[in-house]
Amino acid sequence: MSAAAFMAARDFLLGCREDYERACREFRWPRLDRFNWALDYFDPMAQGNARPGLWIVDEGGGETRLSFAELAERSSRVANHLRRLGIRRGDRVLLMLGNVAPLWETMLAAIKLGAVVIPATTLLTRDDLRDRFARGRVRHVVAGAADMAKFAELPGDYTRIAVGGSSTLRQAQGSGAPGWRRYEDGYDEPAAFAPDGETRATDPLLLYFTSGTTAKPKLVLHSHQSYPVGHLSTMYWLGVQPGDVHLNISSPGWAKHAWSSFFAPWNAAATILMLNQPRFNAKGLLDAITQCRVTTFCTPPTVWRMLIQEDLTAWRPSLREVLGAGEPLNPEIIERVRAAWGLVVRDGYGQTETTLQIGNMPGQRVKPGAVGRPAPGYRVQLLDLDGREQSEGEICLTLDPPPLGLMQGYQGEDGNLVPLAGAAYRTGDIAAVDEDGTFTYVGRADDVFKASDYRISPFELESALIEHPSVAEAAIVPSPDPLRLAVPKAFVALAAGHAPDRATALAIFRHLRAHVAPYKRVRRLEFAELPKTISGKIRRVELRAAEAERRAAGDHAAGEFWEEDFPELR
Repeated sequence: MSAAAFMAARDFLLGCREDYERACREFRWPRLDRFNWALDYFDPMAQGNARPGLWIVDEGGGETRLSFAELAERSSRVANHLRRLGIRRGDRVLLMLGNVAPLWETMLAAIKLGAVVIPATTLLTRDDLRDRFARGRVRHVVAGAADMAKFAELPGDYTRIAVGGSSTLRQAQGSGAPGWRRYEDGYDEPAAFAPDGETRATDPLLLYFTSGTTAKPKLVLHSHQSYPVGHLSTMYWLGVQPGDVHLNISSPGWAKHAWSSFFAPWNAAATILMLNQPRFNAKGLLDAITQCRVTTFCTPPTVWRMLIQEDLTAWRPSLREVLGAGEPLNPEIIERVRAAWGLVVRDGYGQTETTLQIGNMPGQRVKPGAVGRPAPGYRVQLLDLDGREQSEGEICLTLDPPPLGLMQGYQGEDGNLVPLAGAAYRTGDIAAVDEDGTFTYVGRADDVFKASDYRISPFELESALIEHPSVAEAAIVPSPDPLRLAVPKAFVALAAGHAPDRATALAIFRHLRAHVAPYKRVRRLEFAELPKTISGKIRRVELRAAEAERRAAGDHAAGEFWEEDFPELR
């Protein structure tokens, strides 16, 4: 019954792809009791299905294609192998792989087993891994052979499974790093998998560490329904359809990879395309989008900002849907892509803690700079600190009942779940809503600040900054000021071919004077490399702390320019 309810909800949203009003009015989250997405949905969908489910293209020319049927069979073999190695229902498994087929096989296998996956990027350091082992209570590891050395200083009786690099594995076993098992041995296991029991829809499935843009990463616990089924909202926003080729640019280990490179496209029975580039290459990415006939494409604003540095009119892709997520999408990007391809990049908003909450949906008019309207199945309110609804306030989700795509809660330091409580879940993000019910992102609650008693949105000023041709990326923070309390300061990463000198700073200040109200104007500017989390998000909290420390010390950084030092602007 649960599988039928899931399919009915999925088919309804696919049928309402461009009828947003009906989708919101009539959609209901399916009521689930026992549900295992891999066994109850994926395997039946994949049976006899020869269409490509996963297509991995390496920039050097290598290629991997696996049909849905092959993925179902291989993941069952891997599940039998992992169970033989001691992985049981409820066990915590750290999964640290790049974009290789075993990543998708292991995810499917873990779902079938009822294990809890802790996704991890290959960029993690030993200290990061120690934190994940301790707070995540890791019992098993599946990692690439090239990363085995990172685990040498992590003691404990945990299962070690290495993917690839058989010679590297043999050397490690003979040089004081015994205990690693070959992942590839799983391909010799039986193709038939029998679960050891039923999976409850509320059983834990994924434990994510947040990206830590403002503080120590939190531990987010998702269930067998909140991400597999909750991403029906993400599927709807992406506009992905059966038979599509969907490309998402995000790194394994982060929630957005599960969003758009696993659950959402496979909910629609679409092909997942991955492009492996040793070093980001905008022209190579555009070539792949065109040659592989990608129909739906999602990538963070950072990548869009690099793509629009190219002459997009030189490519004629097969794209139908183009999207941005991860951070707010600047209007300049939307206009540049529309002018080149006639397509509107649609923004969306969600978190590691949720699936897609708010978005510009297929077929709907997109207001420049707006993040969109609530996704089907989500009820969004903007609340002040006292819980009063406002036209500008913190994005909150009502909990009576909670949306299916919301996490179960955060895992506390003692390992126990801290369940959601109160009337609403608070996201920590600020937005404004207009009379049409369209939301515009303002900023993280921690990032919004006051200058001369005016409320300043970093996102608004950053959007104005990147409209200038010399600016590739920008971050706005408050700079302490004895007269105004604080003034906006811009940290700017320049586009190629522009010098970090006085002339460039003057040009940027003039641009801002022409496009920003006087009370919002950037008064200080510094050319610098922007600090980012390993997931690629700008750490404004780090810039803010450094700026406060610098002002307290009375220092003036190299590459820093103040508006008051330019007599030409008076």
